[in-house]
Amino acid sequence: MKNSILSYIAGFLDGDGCIMLQLVYRHDYLLGYQIRSSIVFYQKTRYRKYLEWLKSKLKFGYLRNRKDNITEYTIVGHEEVEAILTLLKPYLRLKKEQARLALEIINKLKGIKRLSPKILLKMSRKVDRFASLNCSKKRTNTAAKVKKFLIAKNLLSP
Repeated sequence: MKNSILSYIAGFLDGDGCIMLQLVYRHDYLLGYQIRSSIVFYQKTRYRKYLEWLKSKLKFGYLRNRKDNITEYTIVGHEEVEAILTLLKPYLRLKKEQARLALEIINKLKGIKRLSPKILLKMSRKVDRFASLNCSKKRTNTAAKVKKFLIAKNLLSP
């Protein structure tokens, strides 16, 4: 992809996008939580065609029209997020540190064959650090909550 297109997409992410690492509760997971990575671009639904263009360039993800006349272009998954952040990181301004830390966490997760309770808690703390760079209003799953769950299930000593 041309540098000018990558620069434009990075600017779009800086202005109307979000890089997220989330601790997601999963009742069917032995450790109770997973770390989900995603990138989301937002636009009024009447400008959906710009998000469709982004999707045609980035190749991953899906579009969703919300009830509030906002369309989201969402890319989920460590491999996909890593590929896109690696492309865009040199051009990012506002979200450069988020991209750097997200890539660091994703790379550490890739190197782990089996997630142990201790490693999940350690990575959850890194996700907390990442979350401090975002302006989340609804975040409820934190490393403290993961720790409490792991202790309650006798998977971790207090």
